[in-house]
Amino acid sequence: MDSDGKATRAVDYGFAALHDTPIPYLRRIRQYYEALGYGAPYEWAHYTDVPFHPLHAPLSKCRVALITTAAPYQPDKGDQGPGAPYNAAAKFYTVYSGDTARDHDLRISHVAIDRKHTTAEDPATYFPLTELRRMAAPGRIGSVAPRFHGAPTNRSHRASLEIDCPELVARCKAERGAKGELTRAGPF
Repeated sequence: MDSDGKATRAVDYGFAALHDTPIPYLRRIRQYYEALGYGAPYEWAHYTDVPFHPLHAPLSKCRVALITTAAPYQPDKGDQGPGAPYNAAAKFYTVYSGDTARDHDLRISHVAIDRKHTTAEDPATYFPLTELRRMAAPGRIGSVAPRFHGAPTNRSHRASLEIDCPELVARCKAERGAKGELTRAGPF
């Protein structure tokens, strides 16, 4: 079920069959979501045909857009530090954008990760904006897009594919000359 209660099937979006999983840790993630109390087992989104294509120019001539699932720090939403337990209160439900010329305090306490074997101590592992800027300076990449974009992690394939992804694409296309402060389409 999607977040709005509408029943959908992964095949409706062209995903590969459930048994066609290239990474064995998916079973553990599915069990983790079940332990969190989600009814139906989580269906990992993957495709039989990859919906990407090769670059038409060298990376040194390309503008790179950064899309992250990290959330802006919200001090009123509880512990969001590197060692924080899962914190659903810190989730956001609409696409947001921020100026890539500025530093931002983004966190991942709202994402269900394996907290026993990993930490969120290095923000560059989930938000590599500083590294992208560093790569743009000598021309390893053409440039960093004026804004980065936040993609919600609300566990709904339908919302991701029909609402969030088109919004992310529209924002990437629209910023061919735009540059702005942290913006959002609605409340986090």
